[in-house]
Amino acid sequence: MALSAAPGCRAGERGPRCRRPWKLLALGLLSASSVLAAAPGAGAMSREEKRRLGNQVLEMFDHAYSNYMEHAYPADELMPLTCRGRVRGQEPSRGDVDDALGKFSLTLIDTLDTLVVLNKTKEFEEAVKKVIKDVNLDNDIVVSVFETNIRVLGGLLGGHSVAIMLKEKGEYMQWYNGELLHMAKELGYKLLPAFNTTSGLPYPRVNLKFGVRHPEARTGTETDTCTACAGTLILEFAALSRFTGTSIFEEYARKALDFIWEKRQRSSNLVGVTINIHTGDWVRKDSGVGAGIDSYYEYLLKAYVLLGDDSFLERFNTHYDAIMRYISQPPLLLDVHIHKPMLNARTWMDSLLAFFPGLQVLKGDIRPAIETHEMLYQVIKKHNFLPEAFTTDFRVHWAQHPLRPEFAESTYFLYKATGDPYYLEVGKTLIENLNKYARVPCGFAAMKDVRTGSHEDRMDSFFLAEMFKYLYLLFADKEDMIFDIEDYIFTTEAHLLPLWLSTTNQTISKKNTSTEYTELDDSNFDWTCPNTQILFPNDPMFAQSIREPLKNVVDKSCPRGISRAEESLGSGPKPPLRARDFMASNPEHLEILKKMGVSLIHLKDGRVQLVQHAVQAASSLDAEDGLRFMQEMIELSSQQQKEQQLPPRAVQIVSHPFFGRVVLTAGPAQFGMDLSKHKAGTRGFVATIKPYNGCSEITNPEAVKEKIALMQRGQCMFAEKARNIQKAGAIGGIVIDDNEGSSSDTAPLFQMAGDGKNTDDITIPMLFLFNKEGNIILDAIREYEAVEVLLSDKAKDRDLEMENMDQKSSENDSHKPNSEEAPSESQDAGAVSEEPEGGGESSAVGDPAPLSPASAASASVSMADQDPHASGPAETSALEPACTPGDSQPQEQNTQTEASSKAHWDSKVQPMESILADWNEDIEAFEMMEKDEL
Repeated sequence: MALSAAPGCRAGERGPRCRRPWKLLALGLLSASSVLAAAPGAGAMSREEKRRLGNQVLEMFDHAYSNYMEHAYPADELMPLTCRGRVRGQEPSRGDVDDALGKFSLTLIDTLDTLVVLNKTKEFEEAVKKVIKDVNLDNDIVVSVFETNIRVLGGLLGGHSVAIMLKEKGEYMQWYNGELLHMAKELGYKLLPAFNTTSGLPYPRVNLKFGVRHPEARTGTETDTCTACAGTLILEFAALSRFTGTSIFEEYARKALDFIWEKRQRSSNLVGVTINIHTGDWVRKDSGVGAGIDSYYEYLLKAYVLLGDDSFLERFNTHYDAIMRYISQPPLLLDVHIHKPMLNARTWMDSLLAFFPGLQVLKGDIRPAIETHEMLYQVIKKHNFLPEAFTTDFRVHWAQHPLRPEFAESTYFLYKATGDPYYLEVGKTLIENLNKYARVPCGFAAMKDVRTGSHEDRMDSFFLAEMFKYLYLLFADKEDMIFDIEDYIFTTEAHLLPLWLSTTNQTISKKNTSTEYTELDDSNFDWTCPNTQILFPNDPMFAQSIREPLKNVVDKSCPRGISRAEESLGSGPKPPLRARDFMASNPEHLEILKKMGVSLIHLKDGRVQLVQHAVQAASSLDAEDGLRFMQEMIELSSQQQKEQQLPPRAVQIVSHPFFGRVVLTAGPAQFGMDLSKHKAGTRGFVATIKPYNGCSEITNPEAVKEKIALMQRGQCMFAEKARNIQKAGAIGGIVIDDNEGSSSDTAPLFQMAGDGKNTDDITIPMLFLFNKEGNIILDAIREYEAVEVLLSDKAKDRDLEMENMDQKSSENDSHKPNSEEAPSESQDAGAVSEEPEGGGESSAVGDPAPLSPASAASASVSMADQDPHASGPAETSALEPACTPGDSQPQEQNTQTEASSKAHWDSKVQPMESILADWNEDIEAFEMMEKDEL
């Protein structure tokens, strides 16, 4: 009965009488066994195996939580590599990421209701007492309104929700008297000054002590905010109003949502990523379901479930129709322009969109949810984790992975909606990968680079708030829970809000006064009151049949589809020329460029310069196509520069008690052994040399022989250090930066350059570590004396064999690298030589050159002459980038220092014509994209 419609409510019908039964699907908490039988041959997971995996999740949570409490509390977050707390102002700034930290014990508050979901009620009671006693919300610190709302306000409300539930049960929390709710109300009032704008959209940041406009606030000058930042408030603010009877919070959150809805692009019904909080103008006009917009859509649907206001559902359905019409290109979800939604705005996707299949389950649109989820799972199987961003042909675009929970969330909802044991196996894979690649002695560390397996000294609060909650619920049976989780809805941070709030303190009129909803056909509302007979055909192979065509989508083929432009044009005029298809030797392409107002100039150094003058285009539409082409060329060049970067190397600590669980990001050298050609790497114990700078003959050769030498950067060339330790008998070397506090988290990696002489005599591998990463090894030596590391191009599997110290491989294997060949790569780009007087300046490997603002009236692009044979087939569209079948790693291309192989950008700013104003903003937005943090 879990998904059946209410009596008198037919499938597809809308209205209040449908809403309550519908919430069973909206929460995704139905009984899986009642929905879909296991597919034949799939093999249902045994109850014992599910229980074992559930207990493993509990053990993993204990490992993360206990280390936070032991090494970090009361700091906001744990730094798992250095085993200490992250206190804002005491660590190097990470930019906007640090705006989540407010010196309010963020991780503990974010974890409160997770403790109850995992049946850790005693620990919950202790945690609540600590929060009440220790947490101060009146700090003079500037925080993100969005992050503080979903993590801290949501955490306090979720904690209060389960606290009163436990108190009613009569065993725990009998002393509780709403203290968490009082703190939530205090925090709510501290966030309200951010809403002091004419539009009702909040400022992105607020000072907890001084608000926004106060002279000491150090904020209030911002003009832009992201759509999700302003549109992800209604659940927490409405819950606060309903709990306390104070309506102002819900009123402010509704006003912000109303404003965003009114500012949607009317012809496409899409919203942009960034909006001006004063004027309502869209600053970034690209639209997708990932970073910057994601939870805005989520909260429209969940606000309908929690509050019962039909207007939220109508808005969501209107947006969802546009998403499926323009953004969804199964199994991909690609950003488009809000005013020209047939044109893609990007050739890559970010990992935050992994939440969307779960939202589609709540909507009741199962097929595309299964398709996108399966595509994401194939990416995970290739890289072990979802990279922060990946291209449409599934190569790494941004290599980090901060242990995000969105994919686990969608896996949980899909399992609850289908009952397919396949999703239990997916969850098992997630558990194994976390333990194998992210687990470190002091918790779980984010991945600095999924290609090398290197770590970042970071464990975000959302990892405890969400990941373990969804993984535990995935394997838990109803009898494993101490309360009925179907009585709650999840916020975007997975905090629990009770559904009975919908009938409590209803001070806001739910009447929809807007008449500007787009007329949609009835099919848009088919799943409002889902029915199992419609949602899941009576076919146990249903989900499997959808997944099967996507099994090899990542490794063996590219998703095949017709471009939106081609689809819309049919057999009519050809679609506009795409930047990735352009060949300077193609006369037809040159003619198209001329029509678009783009002229081509061959420079003396072999480069080709493209200059666009809108006034010279054949028509205004051609001028728009020309600016789009230039815009695509900017992004394409930036992407190619990223692909040409030399990937970082890895230093993996393999001795007790690390057992390969700590992986440090290292920079390579232009000389010595090329670790990309020797897959086994070089393994050995480390030893500190004398003199420590390595600039003269080593005086302790007996300590260095057959070991990996540690030395300090500075006072001589890198190559000279390498020759000295090689002469002393070292099998490898690690140069540690002498700049106190430097870290790969905040500084770009570089290559160690040679000394201008022939370096063929250097045969050992040399790697560079920044000061922070180097100190991790030095601290380990001080504590454990014998420390063994592995130098490699990519971290090796950390398995039980390593952990049991079963090292049966010969000493030759440990010290003599394998000669297995791998694609070679040039070592010219981004190289840094040591200065004789000390460390030279570091230059980033592959950092894109700054892009000057391009104007709508005139833009200039310089690019290298293209080889027509290397450009790929002309018919390849932006939706279908060149695909390398079976390629398990991002392609690495030779990097060159010659001017002819680099892209140079130049711009000439002239007055814009009004018809092209929107396009100018898009150009600027694209320049910002590469700098934006997810």
